[in-house]
Amino acid sequence: MRSHYCGQLNESLIDQEVTLCGWVHRRRDHGGVIFLDLRDRDGIAQVVVDPDTPDAFATADRARNEFVLRIRGRVRSRPEGTQNPNMPTGMIEVLAKQVEVLNTAATPPFQLDEYNKVGEEVRLKYRYIDLRRPDMIEKLRLRSRISHSVRAYLESQGFLDIETPILTRATPEGARDYLVPSRTHEGHFFALPQSPQLFKQLLMVSGFDRYYQIAKCFRDEDLRADRQPEFTQIDLEASFVDENDIMLITERMIRQLFSDVLKVELPDFPRMPYAEAMRRYGSDKPDLRIPLELIDVDDLMKGVDFKVFSGPANADDGRVAALKVTGGATLSRKEIDEYTKFVGIYGAKGLAWIKVNERAKGLEGLQSPIVKFMEGIVESLLDRVGAQDGDIIFFGADKINVVNEAIGALRVKLGENLNLYTQEWAPLWVVDFPMFEADDNGRLSALHHPFTAPSCSGDELKANPAKALSRAYDMVLNGTELGGGSIRIHDQVMQRKVFEVLGIGEEEAEEKFGFLLDALQYGAPPHGGLAFGLDRLVMLMTGARTIREVIAFPKTQSAACLMTDAPGEVTQDQLKDLHIRLRHKQKAAPDNE
Repeated sequence: MRSHYCGQLNESLIDQEVTLCGWVHRRRDHGGVIFLDLRDRDGIAQVVVDPDTPDAFATADRARNEFVLRIRGRVRSRPEGTQNPNMPTGMIEVLAKQVEVLNTAATPPFQLDEYNKVGEEVRLKYRYIDLRRPDMIEKLRLRSRISHSVRAYLESQGFLDIETPILTRATPEGARDYLVPSRTHEGHFFALPQSPQLFKQLLMVSGFDRYYQIAKCFRDEDLRADRQPEFTQIDLEASFVDENDIMLITERMIRQLFSDVLKVELPDFPRMPYAEAMRRYGSDKPDLRIPLELIDVDDLMKGVDFKVFSGPANADDGRVAALKVTGGATLSRKEIDEYTKFVGIYGAKGLAWIKVNERAKGLEGLQSPIVKFMEGIVESLLDRVGAQDGDIIFFGADKINVVNEAIGALRVKLGENLNLYTQEWAPLWVVDFPMFEADDNGRLSALHHPFTAPSCSGDELKANPAKALSRAYDMVLNGTELGGGSIRIHDQVMQRKVFEVLGIGEEEAEEKFGFLLDALQYGAPPHGGLAFGLDRLVMLMTGARTIREVIAFPKTQSAACLMTDAPGEVTQDQLKDLHIRLRHKQKAAPDNE
């Protein structure tokens, strides 16, 4: 039906006849001449319809925004003074000879050139309209290019694209599974995969050596700006490799991807141990564009007459950390109060601070409600953090995890608000993660997943599991975890020892993972892999605010689809086929007065 897309038109086509199909983006009537901006997925072209073609003019006259048209006409240069160099097709226009309405359109719920005034709920309810916007089209086009680049690179490295099952059984991946009841196996359930983890390990046992997949994954978890109940992973696994091999393969992939798609050459990828990242930045995914660092001052605070500081400083599980902000003394009390509220989100009970107005004056040159407690240590404290006139020092004092989360988040917030970024892109590898983490009751769980290989021997693992490190690695970019992976356990004896540490007995292990334990007996090679979050990657590369902006049909933060009204109810007959009966919550009885 068409000869060209609108965005393909340029000066090389002048005097040629073209046929375009698309939507009316805007209609203007100028002194008897009608101008139609016709839009398709490639761009917008200006179409001129004059009264010399009465049939075309009459049709154009009744066209409205979002009508679907087919237009035949001749490409010509725009008249002098009407050219638009900021528009790809801004030097030419199409003089219409024939205008055909392929379909009319109701008035859209919002104008596509005024989308900023529209709430996200409206945009998601009418997503098929929202996706017509040029910036949304561009995001999804870039997503397609990213997927293509990834596939081309991995296949050039000998990886095979292999699909793994969507209907599987529940496995411990750190979040709740989406369960699918089985009609043919009464009382039994499939689970939607949180990742293809076990299947890709089995492919390594099968000898496929290098596997990849752009895989749909599902997690029934609380949502945030960079989370969705269903998401897409760039998943890969390889045999006869170590950490360096996987990190080198994937680092090259990301470098090539940024070069191909964004024409950006990424800087070096430093490697940072997990313990160092937590100590310096309070995060296992630090944003290295921000020059601020957490500095331990526990030793200085142990003897101060201020229990808010001395308590955590003397506790085994406590931490007192300082965060110096160069030039931050200009922050107002109102701004400091806002930051105090912000750290409260992460469990901090408050936010202590000291403004350094004139350091040479000692205590008199400092401004702070806590400075009276610092008389004996103030010089050592200022030296420790490298404070100068005009700086502000923030403090976190609490349990280690609270300080890390609160002051680590404050560091990122300050970097954003004060525009402290020193570079556009800051990648790194975080390595040497702990094997396990403990809950408040001391029960251990796998920090990544229970199939990650430890860096130590099995005997050392059992003797001191809390100190064991794993052979895991995360790629981080601008404070966002792009992907995580590890070398896997390929020995059945070691896998059983990890299960034991996690409190998974032999019977439970056989029930849940018997197929994996069996497979590890039959010549499983050393292997490892990594999974990238495609949605997060596209979000970063497009500069989008959330991953909902780069997914064609996303869910809301409450895991609902406003467009299709999913999830929805099902009929009693459907439930009966699945051997399921719903338990409805009883309404609370009214209070007797």
